[in-house]
Amino acid sequence: MVQADTRIVDVIDDPLFEGYGRLIFPTAFGRPSPSMTLDQVSSMLIYHNYINTDTTVDVIRQMQEQRKQDRQIFYDIYSQQEKRQDPEKKDTGLFFFRGEKKAPFAVVCAGGGFYYVGSIHESLPHALELSRQGYNGFALVYRTRTADAACQDLARAIRFIFDHAAELGVDTEGYSLWGGSAGARMAAYLGSYGPGAFGEGRLPRASAVIMQYTGHSQYSPADPATYACVGGRDGIADWRVMKRRLQCMEELGIDTEFHLYPGLRHGFGLGVGTEAEGWIDDAVRFWDRNRAGKKALR
Repeated sequence: MVQADTRIVDVIDDPLFEGYGRLIFPTAFGRPSPSMTLDQVSSMLIYHNYINTDTTVDVIRQMQEQRKQDRQIFYDIYSQQEKRQDPEKKDTGLFFFRGEKKAPFAVVCAGGGFYYVGSIHESLPHALELSRQGYNGFALVYRTRTADAACQDLARAIRFIFDHAAELGVDTEGYSLWGGSAGARMAAYLGSYGPGAFGEGRLPRASAVIMQYTGHSQYSPADPATYACVGGRDGIADWRVMKRRLQCMEELGIDTEFHLYPGLRHGFGLGVGTEAEGWIDDAVRFWDRNRAGKKALR
């Protein structure tokens, strides 16, 4: 059984995760040293803080359990031909944590400064928690070359889920986009401009965007309802920028919600063991409210 002292390379090479084990952890720095264990994952996440080893172990155990039941947990979003044309697309895809049948879905994008994708701390745990609350949670592994390439991958992921909704067992109405840091920028861009702006044609926009700690300031009158949370000691993303953005959106009639955790630094993820613990429950309620409101307008 996976434990805190399990070697990371043993998880990567686990036959249950054949073909995508490397994508569970940041790949920008290459393969981790053979001696590195799960309780040392924080050394791979230079822009993140408050990495919780119990959460890391829980995520991997749940993924293993799903695979032992012969359930698919990873989906390619690009064809083999597309990956041959752009080899960087080989390191993309969606991890899927199933919720209730025909429940709505959320796509979660981890941050990493468009240098690495911190999924093990900032999207896999979120998607798992959403699934435990009955929702269908997807964690996106995207290209880090540019913000535009990353947004193209998020748009493609949304297209993939819509095209395979019956197979995946998800409801596409009222979906939400989540992200931390660089991933929050991606969610915000897709919220502002929609998947079509990134090459995926006409698709509905999200009913809500859930953002964590980013200095993103752009917005549009078409933006979805937006929830944001950030730490007051964040040396990377000034909470004031986030608050001003949401205030401007509120003036346009867009529903927003802002949470500041004064003692926290950047990249707190689920915030387990910190003053932010439980923020995800607030965010889910915000999403539920706006998803219901969107349905009522139809």
